[in-house]
Amino acid sequence: MAELAREAGITVRTVRFYRERGLIQPPRREGRIAWYDGSHLARLRTIAALLERGHTLNGIAHLAAAIETGRDVGTVLGLGEPSEETPVRLSPEELADYFEGEVTAENLTAALDLGYLATDGADIVHISRRLLDISAALVREGVPLATVLAAGREVRGHADALAEIFTGVLRARTGAAGADPAKLRPLAQSVVAAELSLALDRRLRQDPRADA
Repeated sequence: MAELAREAGITVRTVRFYRERGLIQPPRREGRIAWYDGSHLARLRTIAALLERGHTLNGIAHLAAAIETGRDVGTVLGLGEPSEETPVRLSPEELADYFEGEVTAENLTAALDLGYLATDGADIVHISRRLLDISAALVREGVPLATVLAAGREVRGHADALAEIFTGVLRARTGAAGADPAKLRPLAQSVVAAELSLALDRRLRQDPRADA
């Protein structure tokens, strides 16, 4: 514990306090010897970084609990399945920087439940660079992250329904062999983008205040 405290730049008393609060995992024990490793040091450095950003210890404890109960990266990303999306690996403090002041335990749990985030050791993996950047941009424009995530959950349902429509159309053309993703993706994405653009035009004409 003394070696861990020295590497982290804190006191042994602080390490003991964090352990008692459940902020770091218990050490591996061999008889009377307690072994701490790099994961403990990484957690202590994350705690220090989050404290510097204004998070409270209670908030950090809730974040840690949400991360530790989240699904692992293999489950969420479906490793081996085709995808056009690029995952992004982040430390907890880097995620906090993306959504300054908005990374609460509730929002983190919602993102984990949606499958936007997964855990991989001490790191967090976002399923899509595009979704990460768009979500961060919306938050910078003043949209609460909780609202962004709630909208994402609703959009997910509509997107699944659209994907089912297009795979059905292509199956009808290609028979039981199934849809060819190389043909399906660009066609489906183009149709959806055009229809969404037209729908926004209609909505903005109906409610000019939406321009504000």
